Amino acid sequence: MLSTMTIWGCPTHSNSTRRRFLGTCGAAVAAGWAAAKTGPNETVNLGLIGCGARGRTLIIPTVGKIPGTRFVAVCDVNSRYLADGRKLAGGERVAAHHDYRKLLEDKNIDAVIIATNQQWHVLPMIAACQAGKDVYLEKPLGQSIGEGPYAIAAARKYGRIVQVGTQQRSQEHYQKAVDLIQAGKLGEISEVRVWDYENNWPGAGSPPDCPPPAELDWDFYVGPSPYRNYNPNIYYKYGYDWFRVAGAGHQVAWGVHHFDIVLWAMQVKWPKTAYAAGGNFAYVDNHEYPNTFSATLEFGPGPVAKHGFLLQYTMRTGGRRETRAHGKCFIGTEASMILDRAGYSIVKEVRQGQKVVSTDYLINAEETVRPADDHNRHFEVFIENVRRRKQPTATPETLHYATAVGHLMNISWEAGRNIRWDGENNKVVDDPKAHALVMRPYRAPWKLEV
Repeated sequence: MLSTMTIWGCPTHSNSTRRRFLGTCGAAVAAGWAAAKTGPNETVNLGLIGCGARGRTLIIPTVGKIPGTRFVAVCDVNSRYLADGRKLAGGERVAAHHDYRKLLEDKNIDAVIIATNQQWHVLPMIAACQAGKDVYLEKPLGQSIGEGPYAIAAARKYGRIVQVGTQQRSQEHYQKAVDLIQAGKLGEISEVRVWDYENNWPGAGSPPDCPPPAELDWDFYVGPSPYRNYNPNIYYKYGYDWFRVAGAGHQVAWGVHHFDIVLWAMQVKWPKTAYAAGGNFAYVDNHEYPNTFSATLEFGPGPVAKHGFLLQYTMRTGGRRETRAHGKCFIGTEASMILDRAGYSIVKEVRQGQKVVSTDYLINAEETVRPADDHNRHFEVFIENVRRRKQPTATPETLHYATAVGHLMNISWEAGRNIRWDGENNKVVDDPKAHALVMRPYRAPWKLEV
């Protein structure tokens, strides 16, 4: 059990214990690779945990078309979603399960794709590793920062291929953008701006809690989160991002994609400080996270930003305004780079005395790159990694750091003050009340064990 050793902030007995554990993990990895039954010419049998919108509309149609793959089982706590998912995945030949633990008992399954809400990311991932399955885990990593070390430990201990759903890492234009940033194309970077803008006015309203629909096992859905009554805005209106039972706002759900790229490009893992503020300024509904939100994080010196840098994040759902609604801008002394899923543009820095040349909404545009048709490439990479027994670049560790950035913003927002972060030990420094939010307690009988 993880509670007997140190893994990024969990209790420990000694450093030697940690070394022995990591050594054991390494041996397990080697044993897992040697024992892998999925060869380059064999069919990869897949199980899908979570037949919600993403599972039915993206994962089954996309992954099912990859040569040499076959869905053999699906799982969901919603009987209607489960039936629809089963039909899409292959019909009666596909097993259907209400409980993910039953799906994991199937010895024919080589790998599972976990496409649940984020309160149900870490527990099934650990169980899948324990059952000898490889895992594709959708983002974000979990409901709190404290879950991350458990996920990292499970992947290492059981020697599985665990690839996470930060799919931008597999897209060519993001890889090129990161290479340019790390090569110094932008000069000295002092600030990175990240934004998520939508217009959901007038909001979802404030319907009262009510009994859940007959097809939904609400208690199982809530799972390890603190129990709360069903509300239609949480489930069928896809408002789960905005309620603590299943989400943590866009700063986690959407932000994790941006933060993963920022940390990768800037070659850092965590900030030194975080401050956030926000509220329901655009409209009022029963959402538990704000519709207007801003945060500032300070990062220390690193390989790319030798003097450190600021990350400025803004989110609102009361007006898009910007053409590029979800993106980031790396600001350097020589140039800036605007980067999103539509490609990237490098904009020369305008110095004193230089003429400003406007190109559309860009100033002194130097280079614009549009993306290839590779937005689903990440699934193909996962199947390749399973076949080749190759560890991915998008790992539980990279997702832990990227998810933690958004959670730190929320911790500061809930605490109402600036917080200092010790990323090595997963600890808010000198602030016990804020630190208590690093690990949200699991509701019985669910437990985190590796």
